[in-house]
Amino acid sequence: MANRLFQGIIHQMTDAVDRTLGVIDETGTVIACSELVKIGETRQEARDEMSYSSSVLCVGGYTYRSIGSGAKWEYAVFVEGEDKMADKLASILSISLSNIKNLYDEKYDRNSFIKNIILDNILPSDIYIKSKELHFDTDEPRVVFLIKFLNKTEVLPFDAVQNIFPDKNKDYVINVGEHDIVLVKELGAGSDNKKIEKLAKSIADTLNAEFFAKVTIGIGTVAENIKDLARSYKEAQVALEVGKVFDTEKNIISYENLGIGRLIYQLPTTLCEMFLQEVFKDGSLDNLDRETLLTIQCFFENNLNVSETSRKLFVHRNTLVYRLEKIRKLTGLDLREFDHAITFKVALMVKRYLSTKPVKY
Repeated sequence: MANRLFQGIIHQMTDAVDRTLGVIDETGTVIACSELVKIGETRQEARDEMSYSSSVLCVGGYTYRSIGSGAKWEYAVFVEGEDKMADKLASILSISLSNIKNLYDEKYDRNSFIKNIILDNILPSDIYIKSKELHFDTDEPRVVFLIKFLNKTEVLPFDAVQNIFPDKNKDYVINVGEHDIVLVKELGAGSDNKKIEKLAKSIADTLNAEFFAKVTIGIGTVAENIKDLARSYKEAQVALEVGKVFDTEKNIISYENLGIGRLIYQLPTTLCEMFLQEVFKDGSLDNLDRETLLTIQCFFENNLNVSETSRKLFVHRNTLVYRLEKIRKLTGLDLREFDHAITFKVALMVKRYLSTKPVKY
């Protein structure tokens, strides 16, 4: 596409400039030129010099300037001559083609299209029109991974993820923040939630091994249609937010596995406060010491099994029963009864949620 775009501009400028004009790509091949016979030639010397020199270069009777301002050049313009006029023409041509290419990429680049979808910057009715223009398969199942980088690395987060997923026609890497990268991954047949989580773990492990990057990854549900990518992205955001409150030890959090944490996260804080006041009268939850809270946690982790919990805590069974009885007297809830245990578990989660979002008076 860039070849045809550049050739069209060069062709229009041929009558206005009485010099040979053209563009080379990063391999040194002439991809557009006012003299059509030169298209396909290789400017090896110019390519080698451009790799080490600044953005402007005079070699072989031509003046070269890279297109754009990035450290790594993809294209460079050339103008016949090595004089000041050639430098001025090369500068004008470079700026013009750079701006035109940026506008073209913004309009037709698939990554920009996907970014506009997930950020709700495009009308639903326009999604299918744009999909046809880009020859984009709208019904291919995809999933959104939101990758949050927790530490600084030598490589930019975008480049690190792009390095793992170089296929830009199937997988889309999008920058949505200084430390947040979205990966829209096309799924193969038979991809269930376990396989998706396994892929997320593989991404986290690779980023850590190759770039020493610590990340957490939120996973949305599968988007069967392109318009559902916005929903999947929002779910990945919620997964990270809820995980930050209830699953602090995990670095892979799937929206499908949030459970009751997702429900609590969506409740108003005032309603949560009322619930705690009803369940724990006289602030009895605050009266529980650290040892008691650890006992409760272990009891829940072992499915309310007294024998197994006492073994894990290295205490006598009667000691655990005594602690449970003490909890019942303080809170009015007997954790050995299933209904009471559920109430207590939810209350602890609500308390943790409120600690991250205190009620404002």
